[in-house]
Amino acid sequence: MSEVLAETLPDSTRRHAFLSGPTFAKELARGLPMDIAVASTDIETAHGVQAILHAPSFRVYAGDDPIGVEMAGSLKNVVAIACGTADELGLGLSARASLISRGLAEITRMGVARGAHPVAFLGLAGVGDLILTCTGELSRNHTLGRMVARGGKASEIVASQSAVAEGYFTAQPAHQLAKRMGVDAPLLEQVYYVLYEDRGIAEAMQLLMNREPKHEFVGIL
Repeated sequence: MSEVLAETLPDSTRRHAFLSGPTFAKELARGLPMDIAVASTDIETAHGVQAILHAPSFRVYAGDDPIGVEMAGSLKNVVAIACGTADELGLGLSARASLISRGLAEITRMGVARGAHPVAFLGLAGVGDLILTCTGELSRNHTLGRMVARGGKASEIVASQSAVAEGYFTAQPAHQLAKRMGVDAPLLEQVYYVLYEDRGIAEAMQLLMNREPKHEFVGIL
Protein backbone atom coordinates (compact mmCIF):
# COMPACT_ATOMS: atom_id res chain seq x y z
CA MET A 1 0.00 0.00 0.00
CA SER A 2 2.93 2.37 0.50
CA GLU A 3 3.63 2.12 -3.23
CA VAL A 4 -0.04 2.62 -4.12
CA LEU A 5 -0.19 5.71 -1.93
CA ALA A 6 3.08 7.01 -3.38
CA GLU A 7 1.55 6.77 -6.88
CA THR A 8 -1.82 8.30 -5.99
CA LEU A 9 -0.75 10.82 -3.32
CA PRO A 10 2.89 11.57 -4.19
CA ASP A 11 2.93 14.95 -2.45
CA SER A 12 2.15 13.44 0.95
CA THR A 13 4.53 10.46 0.94
CA ARG A 14 6.44 11.71 3.98
CA ARG A 15 3.20 11.65 5.99
CA HIS A 16 2.33 8.01 5.27
CA ALA A 17 2.67 5.59 8.18
CA PHE A 18 1.84 1.91 8.46
CA LEU A 19 0.80 -0.09 11.53
CA SER A 20 1.33 -3.81 11.98
CA GLY A 21 2.15 -6.21 14.78
CA PRO A 22 0.90 -9.02 17.01
CA THR A 23 -2.56 -7.72 17.85
CA PHE A 24 -5.94 -9.46 17.81
CA ALA A 25 -8.81 -6.98 17.52
CA LYS A 26 -10.90 -8.74 20.17
CA GLU A 27 -8.06 -8.50 22.67
CA LEU A 28 -7.45 -4.85 21.77
CA ALA A 29 -11.14 -4.10 22.37
CA ARG A 30 -10.84 -5.68 25.82
CA GLY A 31 -7.94 -3.40 26.70
CA LEU A 32 -5.44 -6.23 27.05
CA PRO A 33 -1.75 -5.26 26.88
CA MET A 34 -0.05 -5.46 23.49
CA ASP A 35 2.69 -3.93 21.34
CA ILE A 36 2.60 -2.79 17.72
CA ALA A 37 4.99 -1.25 15.19
CA VAL A 38 4.47 1.89 13.11
CA ALA A 39 6.77 2.55 10.16
CA SER A 40 7.26 5.48 7.83
CA THR A 41 9.98 6.54 5.43
CA ASP A 42 10.02 9.74 7.51
CA ILE A 43 10.91 8.70 11.07
CA GLU A 44 9.42 11.92 12.45
CA THR A 45 6.06 10.90 11.01
CA ALA A 46 6.38 7.53 12.72
CA HIS A 47 7.22 9.32 15.97
CA GLY A 48 4.14 11.52 15.54
CA VAL A 49 1.82 8.53 15.13
CA GLN A 50 3.58 6.84 18.04
CA ALA A 51 2.83 9.82 20.27
CA ILE A 52 -0.85 9.82 19.28
CA LEU A 53 -1.52 6.09 19.75
CA HIS A 54 0.83 5.12 22.58
CA ALA A 55 -1.10 4.17 25.72
CA PRO A 56 -0.47 2.26 28.97
CA SER A 57 -1.81 -0.99 27.51
CA PHE A 58 -0.84 -0.28 23.88
CA ARG A 59 2.87 0.28 23.32
CA VAL A 60 3.82 1.64 19.89
CA TYR A 61 7.35 1.23 18.51
CA ALA A 62 8.54 3.48 15.67
CA GLY A 63 10.59 2.46 12.65
CA ASP A 64 11.55 3.65 9.18
CA ASP A 65 11.05 0.50 7.07
CA PRO A 66 7.44 0.43 5.82
CA ILE A 67 8.20 -2.16 3.13
CA GLY A 68 9.41 -4.58 5.82
CA VAL A 69 6.34 -3.96 7.97
CA GLU A 70 3.96 -4.35 5.03
CA MET A 71 5.57 -7.50 3.60
CA ALA A 72 5.71 -9.15 7.03
CA GLY A 73 2.14 -8.18 7.87
CA SER A 74 0.73 -9.72 4.70
CA LEU A 75 2.87 -12.81 4.10
CA LYS A 76 2.62 -14.15 7.68
CA ASN A 77 -1.03 -14.92 6.97
CA VAL A 78 -0.03 -17.44 4.30
CA VAL A 79 2.36 -19.18 6.69
CA ALA A 80 -0.42 -19.32 9.30
CA ILE A 81 -2.56 -21.35 6.90
CA ALA A 82 0.25 -23.91 6.63
CA CYS A 83 0.53 -24.06 10.42
CA GLY A 84 -3.21 -24.61 10.71
CA THR A 85 -3.08 -27.61 8.40
CA ALA A 86 -0.11 -29.06 10.30
CA ASP A 87 -1.82 -28.63 13.66
CA GLU A 88 -5.04 -30.19 12.42
CA LEU A 89 -3.14 -33.19 11.08
CA GLY A 90 -1.32 -33.62 14.39
CA LEU A 91 2.15 -33.19 12.90
CA GLY A 92 3.51 -31.94 16.21
CA LEU A 93 4.94 -28.82 17.80
CA SER A 94 8.32 -29.36 16.15
CA ALA A 95 6.72 -29.21 12.71
CA ARG A 96 4.87 -26.04 13.65
CA ALA A 97 8.09 -24.42 14.86
CA SER A 98 9.81 -25.41 11.63
CA LEU A 99 7.01 -23.92 9.53
CA ILE A 100 7.19 -20.67 11.47
CA SER A 101 10.99 -20.49 11.20
CA ARG A 102 11.21 -21.38 7.53
CA GLY A 103 8.20 -19.21 6.80
CA LEU A 104 10.03 -16.30 8.41
CA ALA A 105 13.04 -17.02 6.20
CA GLU A 106 10.87 -16.87 3.08
CA ILE A 107 9.12 -13.69 4.22
CA THR A 108 12.52 -12.11 4.89
CA ARG A 109 13.85 -13.12 1.46
CA MET A 110 10.78 -11.64 -0.19
CA GLY A 111 11.06 -8.43 1.79
CA VAL A 112 14.80 -8.03 1.23
CA ALA A 113 14.23 -8.50 -2.51
CA ARG A 114 11.78 -5.59 -2.35
CA GLY A 115 14.25 -3.36 -0.51
CA ALA A 116 13.44 -4.02 3.14
CA HIS A 117 16.14 -4.42 5.79
CA PRO A 118 16.35 -7.99 7.16
CA VAL A 119 16.23 -6.72 10.75
CA ALA A 120 12.65 -5.54 10.13
CA PHE A 121 11.50 -9.14 10.17
CA LEU A 122 12.88 -9.77 13.65
CA GLY A 123 10.53 -7.21 15.17
CA LEU A 124 6.88 -6.97 16.11
CA ALA A 125 5.54 -6.89 12.54
CA GLY A 126 7.77 -9.81 11.61
CA VAL A 127 8.41 -12.64 14.02
CA GLY A 128 6.00 -11.17 16.60
CA ASP A 129 2.93 -11.16 14.37
CA LEU A 130 4.01 -14.40 12.72
CA ILE A 131 4.02 -16.26 16.04
CA LEU A 132 0.63 -14.86 17.02
CA THR A 133 -1.06 -15.63 13.70
CA CYS A 134 0.44 -19.12 13.46
CA THR A 135 -0.47 -20.19 17.00
CA GLY A 136 -3.38 -18.06 18.26
CA GLU A 137 -6.85 -19.57 18.50
CA LEU A 138 -8.35 -16.30 17.25
CA SER A 139 -6.34 -16.48 14.00
CA ARG A 140 -8.66 -16.69 11.00
CA ASN A 141 -5.85 -17.89 8.77
CA HIS A 142 -4.83 -20.68 11.14
CA THR A 143 -8.50 -21.70 11.32
CA LEU A 144 -8.71 -21.78 7.52
CA GLY A 145 -5.72 -24.12 7.43
CA ARG A 146 -7.42 -26.44 9.90
CA MET A 147 -10.61 -26.51 7.84
CA VAL A 148 -8.70 -27.25 4.63
CA ALA A 149 -6.93 -30.11 6.40
CA ARG A 150 -10.36 -31.53 7.29
CA GLY A 151 -11.11 -31.81 3.60
CA GLY A 152 -12.79 -28.50 2.88
CA LYS A 153 -12.23 -26.60 -0.36
CA ALA A 154 -10.53 -23.30 0.42
CA SER A 155 -12.59 -21.14 -1.95
CA GLU A 156 -15.85 -22.51 -0.56
CA ILE A 157 -14.74 -22.06 3.04
CA VAL A 158 -13.74 -18.45 2.43
CA ALA A 159 -16.99 -17.70 0.58
CA SER A 160 -19.07 -19.07 3.44
CA GLN A 161 -17.48 -16.96 6.17
CA SER A 162 -18.09 -13.33 7.09
CA ALA A 163 -14.62 -12.91 8.60
CA VAL A 164 -11.80 -12.56 6.09
CA ALA A 165 -8.86 -14.97 6.06
CA GLU A 166 -6.43 -12.63 4.33
CA GLY A 167 -3.87 -15.36 3.67
CA TYR A 168 -6.13 -16.98 1.09
CA PHE A 169 -6.14 -13.83 -1.03
CA THR A 170 -2.44 -13.18 -0.43
CA ALA A 171 -1.23 -16.66 -1.40
CA GLN A 172 -1.70 -16.23 -5.14
CA PRO A 173 0.01 -12.83 -5.61
CA ALA A 174 2.74 -13.89 -3.17
CA HIS A 175 3.46 -16.96 -5.30
CA GLN A 176 3.47 -14.85 -8.46
CA LEU A 177 5.71 -12.21 -6.89
CA ALA A 178 8.24 -14.81 -5.70
CA LYS A 179 8.44 -16.28 -9.20
CA ARG A 180 8.80 -12.86 -10.81
CA MET A 181 11.60 -11.84 -8.45
CA GLY A 182 13.31 -15.23 -8.54
CA VAL A 183 12.98 -15.67 -4.77
CA ASP A 184 13.06 -19.19 -3.35
CA ALA A 185 9.77 -19.52 -1.42
CA PRO A 186 8.81 -23.23 -1.37
CA LEU A 187 6.43 -22.98 1.58
CA LEU A 188 4.48 -20.09 0.09
CA GLU A 189 4.45 -21.98 -3.19
CA GLN A 190 2.97 -25.14 -1.68
CA VAL A 191 0.29 -23.19 0.19
CA TYR A 192 -0.71 -21.63 -3.12
CA TYR A 193 -0.98 -25.02 -4.81
CA VAL A 194 -3.04 -26.47 -1.97
CA LEU A 195 -5.44 -23.51 -1.92
CA TYR A 196 -5.77 -22.82 -5.63
CA GLU A 197 -4.72 -25.94 -7.52
CA ASP A 198 -6.24 -28.58 -5.22
CA ARG A 199 -2.89 -30.17 -4.44
CA GLY A 200 -3.16 -32.65 -1.59
CA ILE A 201 -1.56 -31.66 1.69
CA ALA A 202 0.35 -34.95 1.88
CA GLU A 203 1.88 -34.31 -1.55
CA ALA A 204 2.74 -30.73 -0.65
CA MET A 205 4.42 -31.86 2.56
CA GLN A 206 6.40 -34.53 0.71
CA LEU A 207 7.60 -32.00 -1.86
CA LEU A 208 8.76 -29.69 0.92
CA MET A 209 10.55 -32.37 2.92
CA ASN A 210 12.27 -33.96 -0.09
CA ARG A 211 13.90 -30.78 -1.37
CA GLU A 212 17.68 -30.75 -1.68
CA PRO A 213 19.66 -29.59 1.38
CA LYS A 214 20.11 -25.82 1.64
CA HIS A 215 22.16 -23.26 3.52
CA GLU A 216 19.87 -21.92 6.24
CA PHE A 217 20.31 -18.23 5.46
CA VAL A 218 20.56 -18.27 1.66
CA GLY A 219 19.08 -15.13 0.14
CA ILE A 220 19.08 -13.28 3.48
CA LEU A 221 22.72 -12.64 4.40
